[in-house]
Amino acid sequence: MVEITASAQTYLAGLLAKQEASDIGVRIFITEPGTPMAETCIAYCRPDEAQEEDIRVEYESITAFIDARSEPFLEEALVDFAEDRMGGQLTIKAPNAKLPKVSADSPLEDQVNYILHSQVNPSLASHGGMVSLVEVVEESIAVLQFGGGCQGCGMVDVTLKNGVEKTLLDALPQLTSVRDVTDHTVTENAYFS
Repeated sequence: MVEITASAQTYLAGLLAKQEASDIGVRIFITEPGTPMAETCIAYCRPDEAQEEDIRVEYESITAFIDARSEPFLEEALVDFAEDRMGGQLTIKAPNAKLPKVSADSPLEDQVNYILHSQVNPSLASHGGMVSLVEVVEESIAVLQFGGGCQGCGMVDVTLKNGVEKTLLDALPQLTSVRDVTDHTVTENAYFS
């Protein structure tokens, strides 16, 4: 689980005490876990704001709610506070946040992100492009957005059908289709016009 040092707990407890709500804690989560864009975050969290799946952890000075989806990526995570002449700095180190930790039991979003970042994006990078998952809808349709040289590219339909969709559907049979929501009228960086 996440290690929160005594100095970080003291600092966070001071911040929480200044909030108007009682029984407030912190929520620790990772946006886009297991991808190069992963960001580790701490936010204020009242008990009624915690997600149903969150893992409640009682530390000596504070209560934390750990996002269940982020939990495997928070192994070896450390929250620390170091005082300095400017007051101090809270740091969050999560060495596994950007590492893909997926299995057949992982959420479908994590599996799609893993395929996109490990197989698809390295190929698209040669054209200055990339694709990211926006969401999975109706439990089996991956909604994607292209960027860089792929946005507005004249060959994006071929890339989507013959490359991205084929790769995802072959690797993840539980997906039924892929949908592109990119605004391809923006062609400034397009690889093929």
